[in-house]
Amino acid sequence: MAYKTLFTVLTDAALSDRIVAQALEAARTAGAHLEVLCLGVDRSQTGYYYAGANAMVLQETITRAQNEAKELEARAEALLGNSGVLYNIETSVAALADLGRHVADRARFTDLAVMPMPYGPDHGSELEPVVEAAMFEGRCPVLVVPDKGEALIQPKRVLIGWNESPEALAAVRAALPILRTADLVHVAVIDPPTHGPNRSDPGGLLSQFLSRHGVKVEVDVLSKTMPRISDILNRHATDMNADMIVMGAYGHSRFREAILGGASRYMLEQAIVPVFMAH
Repeated sequence: MAYKTLFTVLTDAALSDRIVAQALEAARTAGAHLEVLCLGVDRSQTGYYYAGANAMVLQETITRAQNEAKELEARAEALLGNSGVLYNIETSVAALADLGRHVADRARFTDLAVMPMPYGPDHGSELEPVVEAAMFEGRCPVLVVPDKGEALIQPKRVLIGWNESPEALAAVRAALPILRTADLVHVAVIDPPTHGPNRSDPGGLLSQFLSRHGVKVEVDVLSKTMPRISDILNRHATDMNADMIVMGAYGHSRFREAILGGASRYMLEQAIVPVFMAH
């Protein structure tokens, strides 16, 4: 398997140039086609308008969103036009509460989404549902790039956060094209269980699976010396000079799967290197 179609979503002109440049470089490295969705977001939450609000107010918000989408399209075209990479740019307008549908419809037919961090200063509230929709509803792995990170498709060192969950295994499988090219992949197992079939060889079966794919693997057994798993993974990524973290994405809502669970959310708030996530 190889990544043949990459995908990104633009919602904010202040972040668009950087994420397009990152997605472009990833597509160039992978020899992939790049799909760009420019979303003008209607943040007005129309349902909360007072009774009697006239049509002019509603039309103004739609027009503003359409203009934002056109601006994002122009910025993307300026960066991609002479890049030599095959690409397609699509524009659309969506209400804040309806972003997921637009993103998921496109994400489900792509191999990898490249997205900016959904949290941080000057990061709009629409970024979280965009990332969630791609992962949970579109079933597309997502490479989330920190503000100062690089969307490397061929990193030298990769850290896998491994807890034997179906989500973590899905992330590993989806990341195989990346893992095969890495110089070294560390499988981090935090406080492995003292009972069960893998207690004497934590991470051993995953290491065997990866090595048969030509991946160079080491298993690192770590103690939970910090309250949050994300803190431990980030610290270990720094210690081993990792270029990327691969981990499962977890949904903890009873009513909507696409509410990021604690470990996933904390990682996306604090990540210092790109995070590859799948569900």
